[in-house]
Amino acid sequence: MRKFLTALIVIPLGLLLVVFAVANRHFVTVSFDPFVSSDPSLSITMPLFLLLILVAALGVVAGGLAVWFGQRHWRRASRRHEADARAARAELAGLQATAAAARSDPQRLPAPVGVGLYGPVGRDKQRATL
Repeated sequence: MRKFLTALIVIPLGLLLVVFAVANRHFVTVSFDPFVSSDPSLSITMPLFLLLILVAALGVVAGGLAVWFGQRHWRRASRRHEADARAARAELAGLQATAAAARSDPQRLPAPVGVGLYGPVGRDKQRATL
């Protein structure tokens, strides 16, 4: 179901991107010189669709990095809690091993002769003869 929903979203977006690229093939000049607009020293000429796709990809990467840096506190806390849990499990295993070694097996007392689970042998719960 998840693959179907992914395909339902990705295929139309891909088709839309191809149509956009075909419709916007003319070249534009991108200038990085804010002071000289007539003859910029730092400029790139590229197709408009390529410029827009690169800007969108740059936005996705910048957003991903912002989220990743924003969640570093939670990742650090998770690592710390995982280490604490691992140490607690190791301590528990050691305590259980120590307790098992210190505990002696209790001696089982023999069952009295002539007495079953519910009383004298040969009778049931209501003391009827079997």
